Amino acid sequence: MPLLIELKQRARRLKAEAFALYLAARHPGTPWYAKLLAAAIVAYAFSPVDLIPDFIPVLGYLDDLVLIPLGLALVIRLIPSAVLAECRSAAADAFTPGNKPVSYAAGAFIVMIWLTLAALGMIWLYSVFADAPVSP
Repeated sequence: MPLLIELKQRARRLKAEAFALYLAARHPGTPWYAKLLAAAIVAYAFSPVDLIPDFIPVLGYLDDLVLIPLGLALVIRLIPSAVLAECRSAAADAFTPGNKPVSYAAGAFIVMIWLTLAALGMIWLYSVFADAPVSP
C-alpha cells in the first residue's frame, strides 16, 4: 500500500508542477520558445483526452508515465530559475488537490486528430477494397 500512496503523491506533485509551468507560460519573463513548448505540454497534461488512450495495454500509460514528465523536465530547463521559482510559489498557493484544471481546447484538438486519422483510415480502406477484383 505505501507504493500506491507514493505514486499518488508523485502524481499530485506532477500536476502542481504542470500548473506552475502553465503560469510560467503566461509570465512575461519566459522566452517565447519556452512559452510555446510549455503551453503545448501543459495543454496535453491537462487534456481530458489522451493521444494514446489508457485502455491500450502498456502504451496507454506511456504518455502519462514517460512523455509528460520528460516534456516537463525539458521545459523546466528552458525557463529562467527566478521565473520558475515565482510561478511555483504562485502554483502552490492556487493549486488545491480538489481543484483539477482541465484543458477542453487540448481535448478537442486531440479528438480532431483521432477523427482525422479515422477518416484517413476509412479512405485508405475504401481505396484498397474498391480496386480489389470481385470473385464469383
